[in-house]
Amino acid sequence: MVGESIRDRAADTMRQINQAWLDGRIDDLSTMVHSDIVMVLPGFAGTIQGRETLLAGFRDFCENARVHEFREHDHQLSVVGDVAVATFRYDMIYERGGKRSRSTGRDLWVLQAQAGNWIAVWRAMLEMEEQAA
Repeated sequence: MVGESIRDRAADTMRQINQAWLDGRIDDLSTMVHSDIVMVLPGFAGTIQGRETLLAGFRDFCENARVHEFREHDHQLSVVGDVAVATFRYDMIYERGGKRSRSTGRDLWVLQAQAGNWIAVWRAMLEMEEQAA
């Protein structure tokens, strides 16, 4: 990783997180997610905590839905000390239970540098909208 900036490594971790779940490689997320990660549910309706709970949500989606299209844009990343805040807008078309849906919103992740790696410690899905596709 010579020549790669701290910011570049944080951005690369976010790319790896998204690619892992898109590829259905949920177990690969284990090393990129803190054991006590907190995820705020859409609309701030509550929270879930813990790596296994978060991964179970990804696993359920991957086993029961088929992603037809996933696009990210408007990436923003800020790094202060050992904390990075990454956010991006997304547009996804997926099929679940025989129904196609379009989901849009903003994904926000907080990462912390630990032992030379970035690890996700907090996540929220903001401005999420779902509609039939």
